[in-house]
Amino acid sequence: MASVDNPSETGGRVIAASKVSGTSVYSEAGEKLGNVYDVMLNKVSGKAEYAILSFGGFLGIGDKYHPLPWNQLKYEPRQGGYVINLSRDRLEGAPAYAASEMSVWDDLRGHDIDDYYGHGAGLAS
Repeated sequence: MASVDNPSETGGRVIAASKVSGTSVYSEAGEKLGNVYDVMLNKVSGKAEYAILSFGGFLGIGDKYHPLPWNQLKYEPRQGGYVINLSRDRLEGAPAYAASEMSVWDDLRGHDIDDYYGHGAGLAS
């Protein structure tokens, strides 16, 4: 059962996608970088391939959406969020999209993201 203090903590190894949205994302140094806006699933395998990080705006205005290969995120229960081994500078240079562009997803976009983070980075294992 989810904690009242931390709604993204379910007490088990799986979590509903609806609970992942809004979960904080931190650098390894503990700096809050943003929040998970959405999760992109592989239609055939059902595995998570990308987490869409909301990053760079102020109070939701001007946010850019940065797809991150799912395997770049590690859930850290003590922080109640995900930790990534990426610097703010690396994220700022990553492929990013406006909210209106997030509904269009094609293989080319996936290739651009995987090329930026390293070939095959978005393939869930």
